[in-house]
Amino acid sequence: MQHTAMVMRDVAADVLGVIEAENRVALKRFSGQLLEGLGIAPYEHIMVIDGNDDRGIDVGVMTRAGYEIIAIRSHVDDSDAVGQVFSRDCAEYTIATPSGARLVLLVNHLKSKGYGTTADSNEKRRRQALRVAEIYGRLRDDGETKVAVVGDLNDTPSSAPLAPLLQQTDLEDIATHPTFTDDGKPGTFGNGTKSQKIDYVLLSPALFGAVTGGGVFRTGVWGGKNGTLWPIYPTMTKPVHAASDHAAVYADIAL
Repeated sequence: MQHTAMVMRDVAADVLGVIEAENRVALKRFSGQLLEGLGIAPYEHIMVIDGNDDRGIDVGVMTRAGYEIIAIRSHVDDSDAVGQVFSRDCAEYTIATPSGARLVLLVNHLKSKGYGTTADSNEKRRRQALRVAEIYGRLRDDGETKVAVVGDLNDTPSSAPLAPLLQQTDLEDIATHPTFTDDGKPGTFGNGTKSQKIDYVLLSPALFGAVTGGGVFRTGVWGGKNGTLWPIYPTMTKPVHAASDHAAVYADIAL
């Protein structure tokens, strides 16, 4: 937990999408105790909506002062011809920025490749990606220009299940921007291989056009058998000390 807090401190995001949070109270206490213990201010605004996962691994958002959460919409009950769509939620947060701009954040944790057959998992993830794309399209039709889809999508950019979102919308992956810092490892999970690119910051054209930088922050991830694939925190001396096996993906945007 200490190393997770250190990642949050060093990435220093004004708006932070969070994956696998137990609940709002736990996240608020985490922010208040661990971030404050590192000498930085806790996040001003924190929200987690209970999702569909019985394990209580939900998606949330944390924002700094000046980035007020002005609207919240849950999609836990969204369904299609097959049934319930989201394994957790596609939480929709509208955020007012200090400049007066509106940012809509869709935080996601799509179906994993485990717990069921490959075909079933892929089809569930395809249905989820399609629904996220529909929600994004509705937001654009409603006049929202600054929209970001973030989170663990549990599949690679060229995968068929993610095609409705990655190939059939105008969303752009921060990793494709010219200012994105390329450390030679395309993946975001585990050892950072190409097949481990499963975490995303996807941006609408207006946001993508305002990007000034971005990257994958790996310092809290144990890379390789001995943790030597990239620099890590000195206090991480074994794999169990890692902040996560997912690296933090960030985008610098001039709003």
